[in-house]
Amino acid sequence: MASSASAPVPPPAPADPNALAPQVWPEGAHRDDEGRIVLGGVDVRTLADRFGTPLYVVDETVARARAARTRTAFERAAASVGTTAVVYYAGKAFLSGAMVQWMTAEGLAVDVSTGGELAVALRAGADPARIGFHGNNKSTAEIEQAIAAGVGTIVIDSEIEVRRVADAASRAGRVQRVRLRVNSGVHASTHDFLATAHEDQKFGIPLQDAARVAGVIRSHDSLDFVGLHCHIGSQIFDAAGFAESAERLLAVHAELTASAPVPELNLGGGFGIAYTEADDPQPIEAIADRIAAAVAEAAGRHGVPVPRLAFEPGRTIIGPAGVTLYTAGTVKAVPTDDGWRHYVSVDGGMSDNIRTALYGAQYTVRLASRTSDEAAALARVVGKHCESGDIVVEHDWLPHDVAPGDLLAVAATGAYCWSLASNYNHVPRPPVVAVADGAARVIVRGETVDDLLARDAGLSDHDDDRHGVTA
Repeated sequence: MASSASAPVPPPAPADPNALAPQVWPEGAHRDDEGRIVLGGVDVRTLADRFGTPLYVVDETVARARAARTRTAFERAAASVGTTAVVYYAGKAFLSGAMVQWMTAEGLAVDVSTGGELAVALRAGADPARIGFHGNNKSTAEIEQAIAAGVGTIVIDSEIEVRRVADAASRAGRVQRVRLRVNSGVHASTHDFLATAHEDQKFGIPLQDAARVAGVIRSHDSLDFVGLHCHIGSQIFDAAGFAESAERLLAVHAELTASAPVPELNLGGGFGIAYTEADDPQPIEAIADRIAAAVAEAAGRHGVPVPRLAFEPGRTIIGPAGVTLYTAGTVKAVPTDDGWRHYVSVDGGMSDNIRTALYGAQYTVRLASRTSDEAAALARVVGKHCESGDIVVEHDWLPHDVAPGDLLAVAATGAYCWSLASNYNHVPRPPVVAVADGAARVIVRGETVDDLLARDAGLSDHDDDRHGVTA
């Protein structure tokens, strides 16, 4: 089933442009008596007045509930086929100290892919033994940092990394658990930049090389090979690709089991969410059940025990919990081949959400600070950056009277928005605010222009001279 990124045509005009589709917006999101959207018990006008815009808002209750639901789904599915499962939260989707604490409190392990992400997880109190460390080009320093911290599993991404990890573990006097990332050849139905299991890309090794490289890993006394790892892509709406990937992986898994036990199989993540009303991902419980059944069936055919399973969801947990608030600046109607489109410029843009420009992601936007009885007008929400491709929402429908000063809310921005944020055009990155039970708190401080200037070494001698001429 295709993701919303493959839907370039505008959606049909809604019967009510004020309505909040429940599959797109955080659970519990609603409008109050004055028409303002309420998130986690806090209305958007209060949030904007207190914290400013642009503003990333994360509903803590929703994030934690989705984490618990996802963990439960995979644990139950695994138990039904006689094994166990561990769920790692994929930190690359959105990582902060608070997020690590929420995820670990809900029983999830944590997946990181850089030394910086590892540092956040450790500082936030994650159990090192329940951290997985990814990365296609982990430096020696990062590997040493992970081993010294006692990271539970390092995912080896290339043959050259085998010796790199083995030597670091040997120097530390440790035996390091490792997985081997392979490309199963299963292509997820998604954007090319999101599909990660085909052979012509930077991650992992070809499946046909897995047995040989696993043998190299096993030749090192400082490494403990615990299983294969595969990630077939992102924003995937059903279990078909995972089932096919599991079949291919279990064939190699069985070959490796013939010479020594292989206790685990990590099938990655990439489970999709609804960004628009057109998106229809299967419930995570149905996906988990189908994957577990496929693994059990393949293990039975190959005559091996059902391995322990591991998964790495990120977007499906934090994506629907996030909403970004903007203030409309300019509004102008532009003629198109089919009529008119309202261009609504906001006070953020591609610096806080690059996904639309990066791979054509589709989003849902709503007038957030009020409702309107006006007819719906086709709209494009654009940013303030000096790029014609600076688009936040390519096409959706807003009331015809959307005007400067209105608050707009873009749904499902919890994943890969803050994580990919930049300072393009020297725009400070917005804060992240968590809401729950009617309260709001900053969990990631927003930047200021002073923060940006402080990093510019060329300006350090001119703090008191705005013209750059020293006394």
